[in-house]
Amino acid sequence: MSLEYTSAEMMSITAARALTNDMTCFVGIGLPSEAANLARLTHAPDVTLIYESGTLQTRPDVLPLSIGDGELCASALTTVAVPEMFRYWLQGGHISVGFLGTAQIDRYANLNTTLIGDYRQPKVRLPGGGGAPEIATNAKEVFITVTHSRRTFVKEVDFITTVGFGRDGKARDNVPNIGRGPTVVITDLCVLKPDPATKELTVTALHPGVTREQVIEATGWEIRFAETLDTTPAPTEQELTVLRELKERTAAHHAGQAQ
Repeated sequence: MSLEYTSAEMMSITAARALTNDMTCFVGIGLPSEAANLARLTHAPDVTLIYESGTLQTRPDVLPLSIGDGELCASALTTVAVPEMFRYWLQGGHISVGFLGTAQIDRYANLNTTLIGDYRQPKVRLPGGGGAPEIATNAKEVFITVTHSRRTFVKEVDFITTVGFGRDGKARDNVPNIGRGPTVVITDLCVLKPDPATKELTVTALHPGVTREQVIEATGWEIRFAETLDTTPAPTEQELTVLRELKERTAAHHAGQAQ
C-alpha cells in the first residue's frame, strides 16, 4: 500500500535528502529550516546547522520562528557574535552549503526578498536580504527550496536581492573567490538544476504523480526539461513520521508561547 503525503511534505523530504552528514549548512528560516532539521533527525544526524544569529551546531527540538528564537541558542553547541559568524565562518570558507528560501526566483536562480513591483513605488515590501546575499556569495554551494507557482517563478525577478547567475547567466564567470552558487532548486513539483552551459534552471526530476504540464503551468517562463527526466523517490514512512512529529511539536510549542 502506497503512503499518502502532501506536495509540501514531498518538497521538505526531497530538500532534506540533499543534505549529507558531513556538511556544514547555513540555514535560512522557513522551508530551509524545516528541511535541514528533518535531515538532522533522519539520515544526517551529524550535519552541522548554523543560523544567522551566530548559533553553531544547533539542534532545535522545534522549528524556530526567526533567527532570534531562543530555541536556537538554547540547543546550540555555542553562540558567537554575528560579525564572527560572517567574517570567520562564512567569508572564511567554512560553510559547505547555504540553504535559502525566497519570494521570487527567476530562470537564472536570482532571488528576490526585497520588494514586488517598481523599486520606487513597490506593491509589497518584503523582509529584505538579511544574510542571504553573503551566503550565496561565500558558501561553497547554495540549495534553494520554494513552493512552485507563477507568482514565485518569474522570468526576471523585480529586484535581485541575492545573485544566482545574474540577468544573463554569466554573473559568476571569471569571478575569483566565489562559491558555485545555486546547484539545486527543490519545489513541491520537481527538482531543477542550472544548465552547465547557460546556467538556466532546468527540470531534472518530477515528483511522483506530477506532469510536465503542471510544471509548465506553474512557471513564468518557457521552462526546459532535461533529456533524461528522473522521478523523485517517494517519501518513506520514517521520513513522513519524523517530519509530522516535528511540525506537531512546533505548532504545540508556539501555540503555548502565544497563550
